[in-house]
Amino acid sequence: MNFKICTMGELLVEFLAKEQHQRFDQTGEFIGPFPSGAPAIFASQVAKLGFPVVFFSCVGKDAFGKMCIKRLKDDGVITDGISLHNKANTGSAFVTYKGPNERDFIFNIPNSACGLLSFDHINEELLKDCNHLHVMGSSLYSFRVIDAMRKALYIVKSNGGTISFDPNLRKEMFDIPEMEASFDYIMDYTDIFLPSESEVSYFASNNTDSEKKTMTLLLKRGVKHIVVKCGSKGANYYGRDAQDNFRTIHADSYAIDTIDPTGAGDCFGATFVSLMLAGYEVETALQYANASGALAVAQKGPMEGTSTLDELKQFIALR
Repeated sequence: MNFKICTMGELLVEFLAKEQHQRFDQTGEFIGPFPSGAPAIFASQVAKLGFPVVFFSCVGKDAFGKMCIKRLKDDGVITDGISLHNKANTGSAFVTYKGPNERDFIFNIPNSACGLLSFDHINEELLKDCNHLHVMGSSLYSFRVIDAMRKALYIVKSNGGTISFDPNLRKEMFDIPEMEASFDYIMDYTDIFLPSESEVSYFASNNTDSEKKTMTLLLKRGVKHIVVKCGSKGANYYGRDAQDNFRTIHADSYAIDTIDPTGAGDCFGATFVSLMLAGYEVETALQYANASGALAVAQKGPMEGTSTLDELKQFIALR
């Protein structure tokens, strides 16, 4: 099946604390900059798999912005949708690690170039042959970006395309009312839903609902495929079989030493979505997605662990 994916949102540089348990309020060393941003990592992984992907964002006219664009272009991402902003610098993030899978961030996004991404930055010519839009919840950090997302969603859906949605909730962004208000709207159009295990309760009708009940209600709402990302525990799929009966599949993860968890969920999602659109069976798409997430955590840096399809095949063959 021929398809082209588009996504949009934060494109920034990331600086990583050199030592674990390093505090932000004390002097310490950081390494970087690394190109980053959840939808940018998603786009990079899609392109590395060999599938066409357009990315919309803004960067400043600075060295960080040039670095980010070059990295995405080198990975194969169509970067024509990235605008150079005249009045803002490229976004940034500082990351410190409390443990193998627990991190704290200080983001400079809302006032950076990518935070100023707006309706007018979404080029309809670039969108006209895109038949899938991936929405990242962490990208919905302003009313401007939400308007841009609505424009892209409308165009893709009007052309008979599909939507995937990864809520990618960050506690640092819960004080942005526009982001939370947009989630209900997006869920009405979502075909593939990719929450993490910790995000399931956010979408439950009440606090006592189980994961299965919550996902079953979302399937009844119209979502076609749901994958709950469970990290080292693998992933749980919820969907319907050929007879329209609800079905669930659990796929185990691959054991691997975690060096840096940043970007693993984005790589997982990009791989699952791409392979589903390419016509792979759910079980195979889950297997490759788990491999993609495993290879992502094995490298230092948010975008350094993206993998080609051949690399994923080799990794799986050795397990």
